[in-house]
Amino acid sequence: MRDAGAPRGQGQSPSGMGALGQAGVILLTYVLAALELTCLFMQFSIMPYLSRRLGLDSVAFGYQQTIFGVLQLLGGPMFGRFADQHGARAAFTLSFLASSALYLLLVAACSPSLPGVALLFASRLPAALMHTLPAAQMVITDLTTPEERPAALGRLGLCFGIGVIVGSLLGGTLSSACGIQCPAIVAFVVNLLGAVLSFTCIPTSTKEASTQDQAAPPGGPKASVFDLKAITRLLLLPGVLPIFLVKVISGFPSGLFMVMFSIISMDFFQLEAAQSGYLMSFFGVLQMVIQGLVIGRLSSHFSEGALLRASVLVFSVVGLAMALMANIFHFCLLMPGLVFSLCALNVVTDSMLTKAVSASDTGTMLGLCASVQPLTRTLGPTLGGLLYRSFGVPVFGHVQFAVNFLVLLFLWRQPMPQKKDKVW
Repeated sequence: MRDAGAPRGQGQSPSGMGALGQAGVILLTYVLAALELTCLFMQFSIMPYLSRRLGLDSVAFGYQQTIFGVLQLLGGPMFGRFADQHGARAAFTLSFLASSALYLLLVAACSPSLPGVALLFASRLPAALMHTLPAAQMVITDLTTPEERPAALGRLGLCFGIGVIVGSLLGGTLSSACGIQCPAIVAFVVNLLGAVLSFTCIPTSTKEASTQDQAAPPGGPKASVFDLKAITRLLLLPGVLPIFLVKVISGFPSGLFMVMFSIISMDFFQLEAAQSGYLMSFFGVLQMVIQGLVIGRLSSHFSEGALLRASVLVFSVVGLAMALMANIFHFCLLMPGLVFSLCALNVVTDSMLTKAVSASDTGTMLGLCASVQPLTRTLGPTLGGLLYRSFGVPVFGHVQFAVNFLVLLFLWRQPMPQKKDKVW
């Protein structure tokens, strides 16, 4: 296991850092993540309309979402292992090329002379390799000290917020002004640019030379990217499995609610499409502020264990309030607490899990973490739809409260790392 107290910059430096330097590489990583997320939300904004134009119903649209989620779920750990073995440059380039292929297929699906439905479903296939955000997390993890890591990972929330706001606005504006294929064309060009920037500016590897030697001993057989034993081995390391399960279980109820939110916003809150867009923009702004600014400040004053318990506690309180909410105003009052819990849970667990594995395995670990959200997207439509039809909106609050209350009891019995000179 890596020595958590050893700062970066001592010993051998990451290979191929080039003229940008460490700070420049980190800044470029944030820019690349923001570009990819902006294009992703541009795609989300046009997919329902493109599906409807091609004559697909809501069931077929759900199949597309499920295929996308399953492929990302399966591809996340493999991509993380690929990043550990082949380096940041190869990982970023592969992800942007896969994204380019997806958007090119979407452009082709918009053409009346081509089989649009087949191309639309085919455009889901590159999703298995679209993991720019885990690649960015790996670079930041490799180039920051353990003490700096929560704040540095938290700043990716700014990138996510930019993607939600700019991507959603651009997708709607471009499709209205220039046609539904226009956002896909722009996203295709932007991702090609991202691939070029990744190949020319991102270092070959951001891991220390000694770590690379440890990961691939001279003369030894090179481990396969598809080695499931090597991937699952990480979950059996001390302290990894409990935190990973907390990450999955605690965030799952709110994930169910967010998967069903488009239906809930229409049926329960009675929102128009434009109003739903404003609400998502509000969500994006909250995430930018909380994950990009608040989490970093809190991590410098409180231990990761304290922040993890706080996120689960707030999840429980928000769940109880969600069971009682009656209108959109009530939900807007709950959104800051919900966003804080989501951001704190994701940032803190990612930081704790990458510290629990060796530096040569951070990409694989982040790939496993990245599979949590696709798992929710895969199971969410079926399970969430069943709960919504049977019990209504309050059931999501009841489930969130009950699950997180049990997780909080579990965490209270577990020893957590203390932050020196700070009070819990």
